Amino acid sequence: MITVDPGSAVAPFEQIRAQIADGIRSGSLAAGSRLPSIRQLAADLRVAAGTVAKAYSALENDGLIVTSRALGTRVATGQVHSGRVQAAAKRYVGEADGLSLEEALSAVRAAWDGRG
Repeated sequence: MITVDPGSAVAPFEQIRAQIADGIRSGSLAAGSRLPSIRQLAADLRVAAGTVAKAYSALENDGLIVTSRALGTRVATGQVHSGRVQAAAKRYVGEADGLSLEEALSAVRAAWDGRG
């Protein structure tokens, strides 16, 4: 279920892109699954078709979806995070209890920058 928060500081296309990307990487959107057409999703979310097209374009550039005239827009294969990564993320979320999402992501960014 994709939603757009019109009051968010995050652009609508980015909200759409992030929710679809997260669904693909978590496995809740399975490889080969068909996504709604640009027009259909735009109508469902009450946003401009160009907003959805921009999100789909970014997802395609990232290799998360593939689009063809014959088959429509589908989830690409091989994009799900491994079970190990998903389990580590769940453990981290449990440990980060009390932090906002931005604070938790900040900690991940700092650890990411300090690796190696």
